[in-house]
Amino acid sequence: MNQHNPQAVGLADAPAAAIGKYRWTICGLLFFATTINYLDRQVLSLLAPALSKEFGWSNNDYANIAAVFQFVYAISMLFAGRVIDKMGTRRAFVLAIVVWSFGAILHAYSVAIGTAVSNLFVSVGLAAVPISVAGFMVGRAVLALGEAGNFPAAIKATAEYFPKKERSFATGIFNSGANIGAILAPITVPLIAELWGWQAAFIIIGAVGFVWMGFWLYFYETPARQKRLSRAELDYINSDAADAAAPAAATEAPRKASWFKLLAYRQTWAFTAGKFLTDGVWWFFLFWLPKFMSAQYGMTTTEMVVPLAVLYSMTMVGSIGGGWFPAYFINRGASVYHGRMRAMLTIAFFPLAVLLAQPFGYLGVWVPVLLIGIGASAHQAWSANLFTTVSDMFPKHSVGSVVGIGGMAGGLGGVLITKVAGKLFDHYNALGQIQTGYMIMFTFCALAYLLAWCIMKALVPAHKEITDL
Repeated sequence: MNQHNPQAVGLADAPAAAIGKYRWTICGLLFFATTINYLDRQVLSLLAPALSKEFGWSNNDYANIAAVFQFVYAISMLFAGRVIDKMGTRRAFVLAIVVWSFGAILHAYSVAIGTAVSNLFVSVGLAAVPISVAGFMVGRAVLALGEAGNFPAAIKATAEYFPKKERSFATGIFNSGANIGAILAPITVPLIAELWGWQAAFIIIGAVGFVWMGFWLYFYETPARQKRLSRAELDYINSDAADAAAPAAATEAPRKASWFKLLAYRQTWAFTAGKFLTDGVWWFFLFWLPKFMSAQYGMTTTEMVVPLAVLYSMTMVGSIGGGWFPAYFINRGASVYHGRMRAMLTIAFFPLAVLLAQPFGYLGVWVPVLLIGIGASAHQAWSANLFTTVSDMFPKHSVGSVVGIGGMAGGLGGVLITKVAGKLFDHYNALGQIQTGYMIMFTFCALAYLLAWCIMKALVPAHKEITDL
């Protein structure tokens, strides 16, 4: 509770109805944007077993396609944060979703695009890239360019519309859109592909983003200009000590801090380390689970629908529960930072369940599905809190840039994991020991969070809010 501002104390104790709840409408918009983000992202992984057979892809070919997405996403995340801080959340989100929806649709024309790219490579004396691989790489690159804007923009919107004590819960809610997208994808994508072909799956799912854009333009405006927001709710949003001390900040011209200045802070490196070590785990699950189920259990795309839907349904519990979890410690006297770090340490132990996925996989596909589901659920709980550490420690005008820096690190970590996985799986598959390759990857996925927490705690042992940016 804010002891320096009597108005903030009164607002904190006021009934929710008296304050207003329009900020949760914004949270709902962010939730649906993240749902669409993950729907578009997952179409390829669900169709990968069938596309691999159709185009003759090796595990390394598929890894190269996936790695292009992650590499472009990583680089774009760095600039996305800066663009969002400069353009403002409203316009930047529109730009992001237009680009990524176009990129999603572009996958449907991969053969034609791949032919042009391969011919271009040959004309300049470079080795020809397989047509299908080249085409999908282009589609993934454009998709990644746009999708990189989602999380920096969503975190910035959350910082704009929520006081600090509500941000991790709001982040957990919108971040659970990733789980809904991951649930809806295996339900819708195989059905669309079976009825109208794989190209239609990319086109139909990709077009959904343009529908969301209309709602965003209608409902979103910065809090200071938002006519649907009551004065009481605006005061509540700005009730944190730093905001209360400078209530005019909402109307000031946007400020920015250079990347070099942001990199001088241990808080930036703590967030970056957390993203680098753990983002790739989620992407490994997202991109490789359908391939794992096909390779280990001979399952078709339609047979994966129920197991994948159950697995990603489990992750909703982690995302929303993880956003609430720090309050358990905070309500018992812990500071915001220590409450969040205690919650993250507890969460970091749950992915150890993934270590059992391969040894007990002989019992059937449901055993690894449930164990990996625990690990994936823990990731979402971890992610909700990791994102919120940025808005806890940095002023609002630099949140997008810091999230972008960490997002780039997370993307590069994902590239590394994807490339290693592709090489490992091809190597052990040639030896008839594909299970060994998966065991190695599952071991890293299980231990990454404890390692990340230790590094973060070493870098920032106690909370220190940055005020000189």
